[in-house]
Order: sequence, then C-alpha cells, then structure tokens
Amino acid sequence: MAPRATRAGLFEDRQGRAMTTLENDRLSSAAQSSAPAAPGRKAKVWDWPTRFFHWSLAASFIGAFVTNKLGASYFVYHLWFGYAVIVLVIFRVIWGFVGTRHARFHNFVRGPRSVLRYLSAVGRGLRTRYAGHNPLGALMALALLFTLGVQAALGLFGDDEIFNAGPLAGLVSKETSLALTSLHRKIFYVIAAAVGVHIVAVLVHVTIKGEPLIRAMVTGHKPTHLVGAEDAIVSSKSWLAIFLLLAISAAFALALHFVPQADAGLSDY
Repeated sequence: MAPRATRAGLFEDRQGRAMTTLENDRLSSAAQSSAPAAPGRKAKVWDWPTRFFHWSLAASFIGAFVTNKLGASYFVYHLWFGYAVIVLVIFRVIWGFVGTRHARFHNFVRGPRSVLRYLSAVGRGLRTRYAGHNPLGALMALALLFTLGVQAALGLFGDDEIFNAGPLAGLVSKETSLALTSLHRKIFYVIAAAVGVHIVAVLVHVTIKGEPLIRAMVTGHKPTHLVGAEDAIVSSKSWLAIFLLLAISAAFALALHFVPQADAGLSDY
C-alpha cells in the first residue's frame, strides 16, 4: 500500500520505508510523492531574499560583536552593523507575510502539539522530511529573529559613559539608557547560546541525517528525494524584495535623521 500523502512532510523509519505521518494539522511542507524521486534532481525551496537575509544577518551579528570588542574607536562601525540587523529583521518579519511559500510564517510556524509530535518522531528514530523549517527549527528561527531584533533596538538607546551613545539615547534618561545598555550586553549571551544550539542542530542534520541544509541555504535548492518536487517554488519575488529592502532602509535612515542627538558621556548631574 502506498504511503499516505500529507501536508506536513513525511516520517520514515531507519530503513527509509515511508510511515504514516503523525501530523494532521495545518503545516507547510507539502505532500510527499509515493513514488521515489530520481536521485540528483533538485527543487528550489529557499528564495534569494531569504538566503540574503540569513547570511547578511549572520555577518552583521559577527561584525557587531567584533567591532564592540575592538573598542570605542570602532563604535561607529558597531552602530552600522546594528542598523543592518534592525533593517534585516524588519524585512524578514514583513517577508514572513508576503514572501514566497516556505518563507511565510503560516507555512512553517506550528503549535506546541506539532512540535511535540516532531520530537516524538525523532526520539523514536523516524526520519523526518520538511521542505522548509521543521517545527523545532521554526521555533529557533523565531527566537533568533526576536532576540536579535530586541538587542539591536536596545542598542539604539545605549551609552558607554565615555564617548559614544546610540542615536536614541537622548530620548530617555541617563539611568534608563544605562539600564538598556546593560540589558543590550546581557542579551548577547542568550543569542550566542541560541546560535550555538542552531549550529549544532544544523551539523547534526548534515552529518547524521544527510540533509544538505547549509548548501540549501546557499543555493536555494534541496534534493527532490528529500523534499519532493511539488514543494519547489518558481519565483523569488525579486522586485518585491528589492522594493522592501530599499523602502525599509530609507524609512529607517529618515527616522534616525530627525532624532535629537544625545550628549555622549555627559552626566545628568
């Protein structure tokens, strides 16, 4: 009897035999074909705006960390990397509603029951296949998106009490600015831990499960025997993505231009 097609992605046993899915709720990974796909064939899953966001966000986070460690004289570069994080996070949130199939939140964000079912399947040794994010990966993506956005936003109110202050520091009291600066620094450790877990999870999928997640986030393609050709996207919505990136960047720059500047390093006393 052929395996039943589902909207969730397919669970398999260790020998690769198709198992009836545990998922019946609304999920984004489309039905897997009962006939095995030819090896070597690929389907485009990730659009270039999503891939651009992913790697640009990683580069901006690393850049912000490095420029912070280099000292106060590199503060302007630290600030620019923070601006990049904010623009990218805003873009990804909007793209999560208007982007391509596997980039949209409603196609990969699942409820607690779906996450528990996924964990149960993994714990029982079933191989899971999702075109986009799996339920646990979706939670990690949301967590990183949220914490990076919050950390970068807090940095706008920061003050190092020496020479430099964020562009919005003048909008709050000195005490509030220092408290937000402290929180901005502490959130880094939360993000670093989450990034570490994310990297380990990706490496497990690549080395143990044989899923080319890193390559897919570079090329946008996954083998059809893992995701199914019917999961492929046909467009990256390029012009919409370019318009959004330019519009968000321009709006953010314009907003900063009219913000009153803080007097860095000056006491309220």
